[in-house]
Amino acid sequence: MSSILSPASKFKLALIQLGNTGADKAHNIQHARSKVLEAAQNGANVVVLPECFNSPYGTQFFDEYAEELSNSPTVNMLSSVAKETGIYLFGGSIPERSGGKLYNTLTVYDPQGTMIATHRKVHLFDIDVPGKIRFIESETLSPGDSLTMVDTKYGKIGAGICYDIRFPEMAMIAARKGCIAMLYPGAFNMTTGPMHWELLQRARAVDNQIYVAACSPARDMAASYHAWGHSTVVDPTGMVVATCEESETIVYADVDPEQVNTIRTSIPLYNQRRFDIYGDVAETAVVDKDGNGTKKQ
Repeated sequence: MSSILSPASKFKLALIQLGNTGADKAHNIQHARSKVLEAAQNGANVVVLPECFNSPYGTQFFDEYAEELSNSPTVNMLSSVAKETGIYLFGGSIPERSGGKLYNTLTVYDPQGTMIATHRKVHLFDIDVPGKIRFIESETLSPGDSLTMVDTKYGKIGAGICYDIRFPEMAMIAARKGCIAMLYPGAFNMTTGPMHWELLQRARAVDNQIYVAACSPARDMAASYHAWGHSTVVDPTGMVVATCEESETIVYADVDPEQVNTIRTSIPLYNQRRFDIYGDVAETAVVDKDGNGTKKQ
């Protein structure tokens, strides 16, 4: 498979590290709109909002704040502001209600305001770190069942939500299908954030020779969930090119798709992979009930 991508133009990426997200959904939606307008006025072509930006973050809030995408004040705002500003908008995520189930869902809009993609969080955040944090999304949410890649005039862009970043297969598939970047709205916490937030972004970037960006909410110590913040953009060499601290802000970075081609030419991983040896693990191995890997016969 060729590692060289078709020519695409540079663009300015903006990550909105949104603060002041409280119980008032209408306020949350309007505040997000004002920050999208600000990012566009500052020259952003692709804008990303954080995870669960229209509601407090927590399993106890998802049902109350959930919306059907076909009848959604949040979707209406995102579509209209994308059209008004002429940007591509990765609308963070919202609790979605569909078919009697709840999902953590990202919606994506083109410069005409058309919803061009949805991504339901594939890997639910079910963790229990003794003495530090217990958070079980699957108590409320159902997982998505597909990967998401969006064609834009700047190149193909992949998307995941928060915990999805821990699973390298998603970014690897996106990169092999021609994506120049992976964007992850997320809300790492004060335990996992210091440990892995930046590390995971750099790992996904350097392994796949793509841009990786993760957009967090701002930290609110008065809320029940304390986000790490530190929204960050990493380039295809694995270097951090833009980041911030924990307060509300907008992080900007210039993204050059040609840098993806440059690093892939200099370090040609795509031509050196030995699939004749390691193949597709999902096809050649199974895991027994005790977690031991065994090769299919």
